[in-house]
Amino acid sequence: MDHEVSNSSSSEPNARVLPFRRRGSLFAMNRPQPSPVQDLEQFERAGGEDDYRHRMIMNGAALLATATLIGAGIWIADTMAQMRKNQDCVLSGKKNCTPIKVPVAPPAPK
Repeated sequence: MDHEVSNSSSSEPNARVLPFRRRGSLFAMNRPQPSPVQDLEQFERAGGEDDYRHRMIMNGAALLATATLIGAGIWIADTMAQMRKNQDCVLSGKKNCTPIKVPVAPPAPK
């Protein structure tokens, strides 16, 4: 399959185009490849009516699960940042790194 191309602007009067072959065995290219998924018909739905209510409930549940995961991730990141701040304070030799909040007692009645 050598093709000769003549191009007047090229420095070479006779250029050749080389065909590239796929990697792998030469004999495997002619065999039909089996499908990685054998049969999807068991998962297909009949042409029935769409259950809009069920789909919206599932979308709401997915949204709630996603929001919960995002909230938990933010909480973990905040906790880790606070722990790192406290460790840096203690390791630098400072005192009173973690302030303790003491409630103020109401004045005694006279």
